[in-house]
Amino acid sequence: MPAGRVNAAEFIARLLPEPHETNLGGEPAHHLLATVHADWVCPPSGHRIGWSDCYDSANILPLTHKADLLLEPNGKPKPIPDHLTGEARERAERAVRHAAWIRREAHRRGLH
Repeated sequence: MPAGRVNAAEFIARLLPEPHETNLGGEPAHHLLATVHADWVCPPSGHRIGWSDCYDSANILPLTHKADLLLEPNGKPKPIPDHLTGEARERAERAVRHAAWIRREAHRRGLH
């Protein structure tokens, strides 16, 4: 009998335990990081995966994992893509600063 596919996202808690979730930014931070991730990977020239799907795939993750989408393995911000300009670039700059802070704070608190 073939094994069925399992969606691992069902087993990843999106919300961190309180008070960490609220202290790290809560829903506004989830939205900011997921939005910037989608902006980041979906250039205006198009992408084979739609913006909404990119947003949704990031939005199911906890804040610590969302932050990692915008950071290098050493915790430094990844370079912001050139296709982000104006308001989108300002939002990305805000998001990478917040992502770096989340990563540092999560490490300090022993969160993964």
